[in-house]
Amino acid sequence: MPRGDRSAPATFPDLFCMRIALVHEWLASIYGSEQVFLALAELFPQADLFAVVDALKPADRARLGRPVNTTWLQGWPLARSRFRAFLPWMPRAIEALDLSGYDLVISSSHCVAKGVVVGPDTLHISYIHSPMRYAWDAGPRYLAGVPWLMRPLVRGQLDRLRDWDALSAARPHALIANSRFIARRIRACWGREVAAVIPPPVDCERFPIGSGGTNFVTASRFVPYKRLDVLVEAFRHLPNQYLICIGEGPELARCRSLAGPNVTLPGFVPGGDLAKHLGSARAFLFAAEEDFGIAPVEAMACGTPVIAYGRGGILDSVIDGTTGRFFDRQDPLVVAAAIERFLSDDAGFDRAAIAAHAATFARHRFQQRMAEFIGARWDAFAAALGRPAPSLPQPVLRG
Repeated sequence: MPRGDRSAPATFPDLFCMRIALVHEWLASIYGSEQVFLALAELFPQADLFAVVDALKPADRARLGRPVNTTWLQGWPLARSRFRAFLPWMPRAIEALDLSGYDLVISSSHCVAKGVVVGPDTLHISYIHSPMRYAWDAGPRYLAGVPWLMRPLVRGQLDRLRDWDALSAARPHALIANSRFIARRIRACWGREVAAVIPPPVDCERFPIGSGGTNFVTASRFVPYKRLDVLVEAFRHLPNQYLICIGEGPELARCRSLAGPNVTLPGFVPGGDLAKHLGSARAFLFAAEEDFGIAPVEAMACGTPVIAYGRGGILDSVIDGTTGRFFDRQDPLVVAAAIERFLSDDAGFDRAAIAAHAATFARHRFQQRMAEFIGARWDAFAAALGRPAPSLPQPVLRG
């Protein structure tokens, strides 16, 4: 039973013991947003964990170090394998979580987690990866994959989700954005200002600096918005250059059909091998408009410069001319031209300096920034309560 349950009488020490809840959306794998949740779970090892649905593999769940409390959606048939299909029910599910026994709630949200309902004596801080993309700018792409007879129904559901997303954005006491790009999206979609911009954690220690090489590399999930097709097609115009395109997903077969003989698509590559590929690359390529983009920082941790589409969160991590280069359109010819410009001056990139820049996004730096922000917000909130309040436990800082 979560420690926030208040059915038993509280003892005197319990009244002064900080109760913390960490809330995420669905847990299916440990990618970017889940890395934030994992880092917060390490920072506050006494906190209870909540999610709409928990579909983690046992090894990934063990990394969290404790059980995950889920919503009533967990018991629905296929909810753990087809959780995205239950998106219309997720707002009600997240609102049904009973967090009334907690002093501090920290949500990690790219969809519904920031919509949890808390009491007047609970501080709620939400780390925002993005406003709900399904309901805002990704709506047309989402509808394009829906049979046309179903589109009016799905469009109505997306309209309701967009209204709920904007309404529930007023619930947290403070919003943290993962990039300046997301801070602007929050302002445009929700009409709110963020309290801080804190980049997500990157496990830089898993990516030692390499010596570089002659091949270009990219690594990503093969989904449409990543625009891996643009990178693959660019190398049709660069017959003397070689691209290794790492990852798997629904777009992999299509990209393989587009690839020329100078492009290799090996599919999934284990973490250790990925680090070797990144460290031995001449440059890392990135064509997505991303909320932040962790893979380019992992490449930079290896000392590898990045050639990226200059929109979105990448502007917070790559320094043009120092740690990489930007191109201005998601077009194969534009990418090919950017690579040729890079080849003319790539000797000017200092791999040690690039790795040092990447280290500013390390996991322990994220945890330190979060601890300082949460601590200051809790002190102000506790003072405003006008009564004795528990002290924030000392966070566990690593590194």
